Amino acid sequence: MRGEDRQTAGMFSYLSCEARVPAGHPLRAIRAIVDEALEVLSPRFEGLYAKAGRPSIPPEKLLRSLLLQAFYTIRSERQLMEQLDYNLLFRWFVGLSMDAAIWDVTVFTKNRERLLAGDVAAQFLAAVLNQERVKVLLSEEHFSVDGTLIEAWASMKSFKPRDGSGEPPAHPGTLGRNAERDFHGEKRSNQTHASTTDAQAKLYRKSPGSGAHLCFMGHLLMENRHGLVVDARLSQAGGTAERDAAVRMVSDLWGRHRITLGADKGYDAASFVAALRGLKVTPHVAQNTTHRRSAIDGRTTRHPGYEISQRVRKRVEEPFGWLKTVGGLRKTRHKGVARVGWAFTFAMAAYNLVRLPKLIGATA
Repeated sequence: MRGEDRQTAGMFSYLSCEARVPAGHPLRAIRAIVDEALEVLSPRFEGLYAKAGRPSIPPEKLLRSLLLQAFYTIRSERQLMEQLDYNLLFRWFVGLSMDAAIWDVTVFTKNRERLLAGDVAAQFLAAVLNQERVKVLLSEEHFSVDGTLIEAWASMKSFKPRDGSGEPPAHPGTLGRNAERDFHGEKRSNQTHASTTDAQAKLYRKSPGSGAHLCFMGHLLMENRHGLVVDARLSQAGGTAERDAAVRMVSDLWGRHRITLGADKGYDAASFVAALRGLKVTPHVAQNTTHRRSAIDGRTTRHPGYEISQRVRKRVEEPFGWLKTVGGLRKTRHKGVARVGWAFTFAMAAYNLVRLPKLIGATA
């Protein structure tokens, strides 16, 4: 018998969002890890908000919604609010009831400075890694490091001379339009030019044969046992930025015993290798013998662990691939090192959360 096509929008429903989410849905395991990390951060949240006044939207809900934006590749916070309005799975993960009102999209703009001031992204990443069920997955001896370029939210047209010269005159009847400009044959560099849109973005080329772009540089420190990100930082793009960031990340590591650090040929520099040895870090850096003598000699390469590090270190490209294809950071939506760095670190925490349920289940 055929059922009737009746509209039941006016009927009451006694089912909650919790009942709508399948028991085996992957977000259930992720939310358990997230809730435990947010509970650890609760005292820090207390210090970021005033003791009196109108209650704000809980920061826990804001962070859960930003995790959904990374998980599901939602392009903007406005689209995130649209999804949160009608998607019951999203409402359940964030902690909203079925009839709760959705926030105005500007809530993220207003709270971003507060989350930046509290260094919440880095603290959230650390809170996830410090859980007992996660700590047993991490290696304390073997790590890998690498960097990637993140395109800035700035056009090449905004890269103009610092002294204000070279601005083309506006033509009559072109009010509100960019003036026409021919860049061919003009030499531009970070010393003489700067972006008027994002002054902290730097012009940088990945390799001699590639084009230069306005970008930032993201850096990751990965443990080698399961390929989880243990540290994430962002800096201005530069020739030594990767090596400088690697030394800083290793310096902040445990430091209780000798560790190994795998890296590609770009890190094969005498100053970098010497800095690692000074920190009691064995430099498992790929040898670069193309145009010069490598700083890595037989003292390192003769050990079987060096070859293992060279194989495992390539997994550091996996977080970068996820970041740019799923995490939404092929091109940043923010400006400045602080804001882009916050988004970069938080996206890397989201990457760990995607992988942790399976890893925890495999070791349980």
